[in-house]
Formats: sequence, C-alpha cells, structure tokens
Amino acid sequence: MVWGILAFVVVVLLVIVGMYNSLVIRRNEVKNAFGGLDANLKKRHDLIPNLISTVKAYMKHEADLLTKITQLRSRATSPNINPSDRVGVENQLNQALGGLMISVENYPDLKANQNFMDLQRSMNEVEEQISASRRTYNSAVTDLNNGIQTFPSNFIAGFFGFKQETVLKTQESERKNFNAKALFDQS
Repeated sequence: MVWGILAFVVVVLLVIVGMYNSLVIRRNEVKNAFGGLDANLKKRHDLIPNLISTVKAYMKHEADLLTKITQLRSRATSPNINPSDRVGVENQLNQALGGLMISVENYPDLKANQNFMDLQRSMNEVEEQISASRRTYNSAVTDLNNGIQTFPSNFIAGFFGFKQETVLKTQESERKNFNAKALFDQS
C-alpha cells in the first residue's frame, strides 16, 4: 500500500516536471525565434542608410518619405522599445519602404544604377529572411501558447507564471492586393 502511494506520487511529480520542462523549452524557443527575427531586422536597418543615400541623389522631392524612413529606422533600433511596439514600428517601416520602391519607378537612371540594383536585391533577400523569421517566431509562439492553454499543462503554466506571447500579425494595409497596373498607368 505504501509503495503504491509512493509510486503514484513519484509518477505525478515526474509528469509535473515533464510539463514544466516542456513549457520552459517552448518559452526558450520563442526567445530564440525572436532573436533570429531581431537579427534579420538589424540587417534591414543596416541596409536602409545605404539605400537612402543612394536614392537621395535622384529623389530630391521625395525627401519627406526618406526622412520618415530614417525616423522609423531610428525608432525601431532604439534600445528602449518593447517588442510589441517594435512590431508596430517595423510594420510602418515595411509600408514606407514599399512606398519608396514604388516611387523609384519614376527614376529610370536610378533603376539602372548598379549600386541601387545591388541594394534592392539585398533588401529583397533580407525581406524574405524576415518573412521566414516571422513564420518561425509565430510557430514557436503558437506552440508555447498551446502548452499554456491546454489541459493539464495549463495548471502548471498558471502556477509557475508562464505568460502567453503575441503572434506577429500582418497589418491590414499589407493584406491588400498589389495593384501593378497602377505602376504602368503612372507617367
């Protein structure tokens, strides 16, 4: 009888330890995924000054857009910004960079400039890496949140203070269909 109770207690403790360790691993995967996303965002921020200096010579009257991109980059790289605010700033920066690329269409000499073409290719690669990092981060967050919300690990998560993380969402403006015809209608 005593051995049966002791065995039951040991099994329950092992299950609790297993659930706790699983939640810790998931939380660490979220942090790791955010670190990967952060590294790719830093690459983007390192490219932006080069892109802007290359474009500035051609785009005198788009100075407001270039200033906005520079300001958003500064806010996004601020050490005091929290992750959720940073996501919002990064989304605004995505929009501004998209506007910059559309504005570039009006400058045939710039589009033919090798430095600009190299920068644009680099920006495209970084944007693809950011997209992959966002998917990885969202997957890790979803896995953690599932562990926090599902029975019976939700009791362990609540007892040890595990908090749900926020999935990165696409801004409504980024969901709209791209109108390539509008580019050809401009002139």
